[in-house]
Amino acid sequence: MTWENWTIVSEFVLVSFSTLSSELQALLFLLFLTIYLVTLTGNVLIILVTTADSALQNPMYFFLRNLSFLEIGFNLVIVPKMLGTLIIQDTTISFLGCATQMYFFFFFGAAECCLLATMAYDRYVAICDPLRYPIIMSRRACAQLAAASWFSGFPVATVQTTWIFSFPFCGPNRVNHFFCDSPPVIALVCADTSLFELEALTATVLFILFPFLLILGSYVQILSTIFRMPSAEGKRKAFSTCSSHLLVVSLFYSTAILTYFRPRSSTSPEGKKLLSLSYTVVTPMLNPIIYSLRNSEVKAALKRVIHRTLGPQKL
Repeated sequence: MTWENWTIVSEFVLVSFSTLSSELQALLFLLFLTIYLVTLTGNVLIILVTTADSALQNPMYFFLRNLSFLEIGFNLVIVPKMLGTLIIQDTTISFLGCATQMYFFFFFGAAECCLLATMAYDRYVAICDPLRYPIIMSRRACAQLAAASWFSGFPVATVQTTWIFSFPFCGPNRVNHFFCDSPPVIALVCADTSLFELEALTATVLFILFPFLLILGSYVQILSTIFRMPSAEGKRKAFSTCSSHLLVVSLFYSTAILTYFRPRSSTSPEGKKLLSLSYTVVTPMLNPIIYSLRNSEVKAALKRVIHRTLGPQKL
């Protein structure tokens, strides 16, 4: 195909859930709006509580606060546009808007993978090397680990997004997804994308599989240490400090790996949308709930913050 026959694509159309009836789309809008508000409220509360309460000024809650910031960013990138496609059928997104959404999706996604690995390392040191924990996980070390996690999102987002949108798009502009994810957008390219797909696979291994293996290795050591503890109470306390993180990791990685490591033909587009919903919409909502309900320190700190804010006479 020659340059003269190419159609310049200035915008894309997000298919989203347009195949569903208008009534069902309205129900989905209400459901996702509720989840969105719960997600924002829950993560903001986690940030406020872990910042304001003096009992939560330790590395675990410092990283949890960073995770909440990432979840808020992740949601702001994906959900508002998806809600627009459901309620007012605003399915178009500009070329630049699609590239921007994809960039920040990659950025927050890669950063979260690395931050979850950092949080696993924190739990590993706390349980397997408790005497040196204050030295290893010093304030400076925590700041450096958090900064490295955030920074990891920049190279993958920059390389992936720039490469994808430097390809020619020949005319078809319907993205069969509810946001500008890489696979459905690259399917619209009218050029050889094999080299990019190899790079994308490498990046996926580095930023999804490699952190997952680090987390897995950390928890093998953690569980081994817990099982060697002599007292049942010590085992219970040690496991309670990492159970919330382990549950969050399981939710996030199970769906992410199913989405990006399965052959293209093995999952339908609708199935991929459902998998994507789980880690872009549902998991960010569950994270603050998991850390609040399963963590007695967070629940106690939340009560103290409410007590100081409202006063004892209003409780």
